[in-house]
Amino acid sequence: QVQLVESGGGLVQAGGSLRLSCAASGRTFSSYRMAWFRQAPGKEREFVATMSWNGYIRYYADSVKGRFTISRDNAKNTVYLQMNSLKPEDTAIYYCAASGSASGRRVIAPSECEYWGQGTQVTVSS
Repeated sequence: QVQLVESGGGLVQAGGSLRLSCAASGRTFSSYRMAWFRQAPGKEREFVATMSWNGYIRYYADSVKGRFTISRDNAKNTVYLQMNSLKPEDTAIYYCAASGSASGRRVIAPSECEYWGQGTQVTVSS
C-alpha cells in the first residue's frame, strides 16, 4: 500500500504560481511512476504530468507544457508540481497518483494508477 497526501492548492489570480506537493508513505515510493491528474466540475479526470522513478522520463499534457514542472525527491518521498502562468482553465481538483506498471514517455491513463491522493483544489481567478 502507498498512501498519498496532496497539499499546496488554493486560490490564485491568473498569471500566478502555485506549487503542489504530494507526500507518500507506505511501500517503496522510489519504485513507482508518479503522476498528476486534474478534474474540473462536470469533466472527466485528465492527465497533467508524469515522472519516472529515476526522473529520466517526464511527460506533460499539451495544455500545461512549458508552464508546469513535475519533480520528485525520493529521499523525502515527495513529488511536486510547480505551476506557473496559471489560467482560469487550470481550475480543478488536482490529484497525485502512483503507478507500478506504467512506462514510457506518454500520457498515463487513470486506470494505470493503483494509488491516489484525496485531491487538492486549485482555483484560478481571471
